[in-house]
Amino acid sequence: INFDVRRGEILGVLGHTGSGKSTAIQHLNGLLRPHGGRVVVFGADISQPNLDVRALRRRVGLVFQLPEAQLFEQYVGDDIAYGPRKLNLSREDVRARVRQAMEAVGLGFEAFKDRLTFRLSGGQMRRVALAGVLALEPEVLLLDEPTAGLDPQARKQLMDHILALHQQGITLVIISHNMEEMAELCD
Repeated sequence: INFDVRRGEILGVLGHTGSGKSTAIQHLNGLLRPHGGRVVVFGADISQPNLDVRALRRRVGLVFQLPEAQLFEQYVGDDIAYGPRKLNLSREDVRARVRQAMEAVGLGFEAFKDRLTFRLSGGQMRRVALAGVLALEPEVLLLDEPTAGLDPQARKQLMDHILALHQQGITLVIISHNMEEMAELCD
């Protein structure tokens, strides 16, 4: 495959189950490395062994299709703070990033920071996983089936939050099976 993602656009990735959509986008933040061909992101060749993958992942965030695959801390606030803590930010800066990320996805900081992660609904888990990536302040956000399994109201709420992120300048790459939704959203 060949494609370019341009700064500020919303790119939709559609295809049958098992066609390689998730595999393709996992190359864009270095989670997977190519066995052949080239993947170049922000001018860096992903196949280079000396690539600073951590720096790339700060610029290109990935939210998996199944949010529980991304959550591992006991409390919501700690889960979202994990990435910023790894950046060696001050306690105040970590807290500010967590608060901002939670508010960006519609989770009130005070209401959710001390909730048990695995007692959340599916939609809340999706938003926590998204907030955890947003706390790293990426330039590009890769979303693998972000609304799969959500009821219509939760789907609309999550997509509204995602589109608000785009309005703030984040480039979006979205995998979906929903052709109508992608036709409305994507460039």
